[in-house]
Amino acid sequence: MKTNKETNLSGKSKVGIKQTKSLVFATAIAASIVLGVGAATSEIVLRHTITGEVLDLSHSPEEGRDTPAVKKFLETGLNPYLEVKACLPKGEEAFLVACSGCHGHYAEGKVGVGLNDSYWTYPKNKTDKGLFETIYGGAQGMMGPHGSHLEIDEILLLMAWIRHLYTGDVSEADWLTADQKKAFTPFDPKASEHSGNKGAEEKAKAETSACTVSPS
Repeated sequence: MKTNKETNLSGKSKVGIKQTKSLVFATAIAASIVLGVGAATSEIVLRHTITGEVLDLSHSPEEGRDTPAVKKFLETGLNPYLEVKACLPKGEEAFLVACSGCHGHYAEGKVGVGLNDSYWTYPKNKTDKGLFETIYGGAQGMMGPHGSHLEIDEILLLMAWIRHLYTGDVSEADWLTADQKKAFTPFDPKASEHSGNKGAEEKAKAETSACTVSPS
């Protein structure tokens, strides 16, 4: 037979458990509201690089929120555009408009830091999730947020171009899969500048190809 004290403790424990469950549920609902993007819902938690606050993706332009690439990224934290040749010209265009003014034509660094070697001011930028968080929400100094004027899909495309410009040791390219590392050749700015007509032909061919990724 339980004493009154035991009964009271048991009742408090049950109330505490219910309150904890309610808090967890409420937090999950709040996160889904913040991270819900068009028809896609984020299964990863995206946080500001400096403050750690959850990023509100509803601030992004409506267009480009629910592409197959965005859906896959929000499910896995991985960028499906990486090394997809048909998508690189779109990524290059977005990078040149939004990033090259500070980071240089080949991401070699200018007013802002270089993005084409193995050193990262914020180590988490070696991951697709981390790089997205820094671009979308901004960081310190002159690195302001880009999430309100760049489409989410556009951010993923320019991220793919940044990765393509990598000049460092392939073994340190954590964003690449094992198969991608085998096929990857570090970017050579000088070779790109001297590629002439061949480079232009390859770019034109890629531009006429469909930039698509598998939805699964």
